Amino acid sequence: MTDLCRKTSMFITPFIILCGLFGFSSSPSFSQSQFSGMNNPTQFKKKLSEATKRINTLECDFTQEKNLSVVAEQVISKGKFYFKKENQLRWEYTDPFSYIIIIRNNEIYIKDDSKESHFDAQSNKIFGEINNIIVGSIRGTILNDEKNFRVNFSEGNDLNMVRLYPKTPGLKNFFSEIRIYFDRLDYTVTRLEILESSGDNTRIVFSNKKQNLPVPDEKFSIK
Repeated sequence: MTDLCRKTSMFITPFIILCGLFGFSSSPSFSQSQFSGMNNPTQFKKKLSEATKRINTLECDFTQEKNLSVVAEQVISKGKFYFKKENQLRWEYTDPFSYIIIIRNNEIYIKDDSKESHFDAQSNKIFGEINNIIVGSIRGTILNDEKNFRVNFSEGNDLNMVRLYPKTPGLKNFFSEIRIYFDRLDYTVTRLEILESSGDNTRIVFSNKKQNLPVPDEKFSIK
């Protein structure tokens, strides 16, 4: 696979997640046998809202697996994720490439090796919507976004799963479904599964999560 394909994959994923954050065939068969319909979604959303309000900062590792429909080779990437209230995020890919994406309020900053770029997410409608998805996933508010998504709730032994089905034409062009897995103990996002309309599919697994530790403001600027 060319460097361009790899880096394009790394660039696209943070803008279609969440979620910041898996590679499978165009007809994925993610195992869901351990999940059943959630008995009380209202209570789950209440507890999730309470838990996310207590998160001022979040730092974790992530592993991303992605399958591009145009190539046979699976793309595996690793890196660090940072979140700081109110709307500051940093996706830092460290392997196999150095690649940084920072979202600060409505501004997006990208550093690809020595090349830097910056643009306003609200200048493009779809980027603006995707930015709202990312922040909404972390803060839990996306579960109440009935305007843009049809939402389905399931529960398992250790995880709760929320499936989001886009309603608006703009989002449907990018996704057929987004699955967010929440830890049943602390309600943080443990895994994301993104099924794209193009046939590309992504899985991001978060690990070594650390909440409310100091994260310097410098993490959310390109230097």
